[in-house]
Amino acid sequence: MPDIHPIAANGFERAASNYVTGRPDYPPEAVNWLINDLHLASGKSVLDLGAGTGKFIPSLRATGAQILAVEPVAAMRAELVRNNPDIIPTEGTAQQISLEVGTIDAVTCAQAFHWFATPQVLAEIRRVLRPKGILGLIWNKRDESVKWVAALSEIMQPYEGDVPRHHKLEWQKVFPAEGFGPLIERRFQHCHYGVPQEVIVERILSVSFIATLPVHEQTKVAARIWGIIGSTEELDGKREVAFPYLTMAYSAVKLD
Repeated sequence: MPDIHPIAANGFERAASNYVTGRPDYPPEAVNWLINDLHLASGKSVLDLGAGTGKFIPSLRATGAQILAVEPVAAMRAELVRNNPDIIPTEGTAQQISLEVGTIDAVTCAQAFHWFATPQVLAEIRRVLRPKGILGLIWNKRDESVKWVAALSEIMQPYEGDVPRHHKLEWQKVFPAEGFGPLIERRFQHCHYGVPQEVIVERILSVSFIATLPVHEQTKVAARIWGIIGSTEELDGKREVAFPYLTMAYSAVKLD
């Protein structure tokens, strides 16, 4: 898989099951964004690029559009198909999408674009979009204004290295992009509710560069996470907790 970052390929191959339980879905406002900004509706088509385990597919379904998906990591693709048996992922990568020229109304990248943000990829996305088609990028970003969420990020930071991350904003350097209009930003508040093991511990263990750590190092990371849970009043002993996120959504229209 030469077009896939090795940390993404290895980390998401190992962490697919943690990704399913630990990662949040998307807020209802994301559906409104898809309808109003990306103009998705019945009779339209959308390609979910870097679709992962299919976390964004329920939001796409709510628009009534026909859904196609590309996910090159086998374990993630297997989870996508298991949870969405009616969707058969298209072969390819962000660099080589197996669709004809001008065949899709919108391309979405949910929690993924920072992994492959290059002019080459944008040219490939532009190739498969119909005239006036729309690119949509969306991320659930951990709300680090909350003290315990910031503490989780401090645990992860020493392992991060030069891995592409949304928060580094390197992906924004490819914009303005040839053949696309300006990038339009929307922001929504969001929370992931569930048991601490899933929404906090498995969430962090699903991060690509944490998932590639040796088992003994992952065990140490998990212990430190439980230490934060045990020392935080709003988390300690709770059967259900709320992990706060800020959902960031961006769209850009193909100009021709």
